[in-house]
Amino acid sequence: MLYPLSFLRKPIRGVFLLGLLISLSSCSTAIELESGLQRTLTPIRHANTSTLSIAYYDSGPSDSSAPVVILVHGFPYSIDTYVDVVPKLMVQGYRLIVPYMRGYGTTTFLSPTTPRSAEQAALGKDIVDLMDALHIDKAIFAGYDWGTVAVNAAAALWPGRCSGMVAANSYLIQNRQTAWAIAPPASLANRWYFYVFLTPQGFGGLANDTRGWAETLWSKNSPQWNYTQAELDAAVPAFRNPDYVEIATNFYRNRLLYAPGDPAYAELAERLDSLPSIHAPSVTLDPDQAPVFPATDGSSTAQHFAGPRVHHIVHGCGENIPLQSPQVFADAVIEVAALGNHHH
Repeated sequence: MLYPLSFLRKPIRGVFLLGLLISLSSCSTAIELESGLQRTLTPIRHANTSTLSIAYYDSGPSDSSAPVVILVHGFPYSIDTYVDVVPKLMVQGYRLIVPYMRGYGTTTFLSPTTPRSAEQAALGKDIVDLMDALHIDKAIFAGYDWGTVAVNAAAALWPGRCSGMVAANSYLIQNRQTAWAIAPPASLANRWYFYVFLTPQGFGGLANDTRGWAETLWSKNSPQWNYTQAELDAAVPAFRNPDYVEIATNFYRNRLLYAPGDPAYAELAERLDSLPSIHAPSVTLDPDQAPVFPATDGSSTAQHFAGPRVHHIVHGCGENIPLQSPQVFADAVIEVAALGNHHH
């Protein structure tokens, strides 16, 4: 497999990361708005896997019989994406686990020598590794954007661990052989940042202004979303992770074959290239105001779902469905749980 621009294979660590002296502990501090409402998920707990110390929010019933939902955020967002989804599901009796992905918040690598890979196999395995650390056998997986990649990979590779899946944009597992497939110019224009992040300018620019990049991507990827500056400010501490820039850019470099994967995930990566089916009951959501992945009727991805699947278009919503339309996202979790009960 070719990896052009070979200089990109060398990690560019710490060059521009001047803001990192700010205490990471701010990630677990509640931010109070003028309304007095808590707009962050706190407190933050930590659990160790073989490679990571994963920071996560855990709420709801702690008894082992409570159904578990793992909610996975995207880029450039934080766990506070789910701040309005969590209470809606808590009252339904769910236990909610909301982890910071590798490279975000206070999720940290245990070893300085572990490759800072954001490949799809790693993101999927992180979910299952966290379940192992917390002694959770099965859970509903739910996500959007990077979170969809993660929950797709986990559900496909570990079907016995997934009792149901909610995924924005349905199925985002990638066969690397198609990474360079020709795409229409309008599609490439909407994915402009995928390609900027292949360059040192993209890496340095993100390191220099994580908030500005988040603001630009929130606006462009959800053009009808009137998010508040307070919502943006609440996400910014998640970007102060020392590995954030390397992980964020590696996600796109790896998907476009400009960076190799971590050899530790080679076997899983090859299995994902075959586009494995998802057997768990699934509810898929296509937001119709998210230009990176235009909304569909779901038929183009139907072959990837071997179990029961319901597809919805979410009208007037951009890519971050749980923050922009939390009731829709919570309802999808409840729907997939019912789908699973009916299926069994």
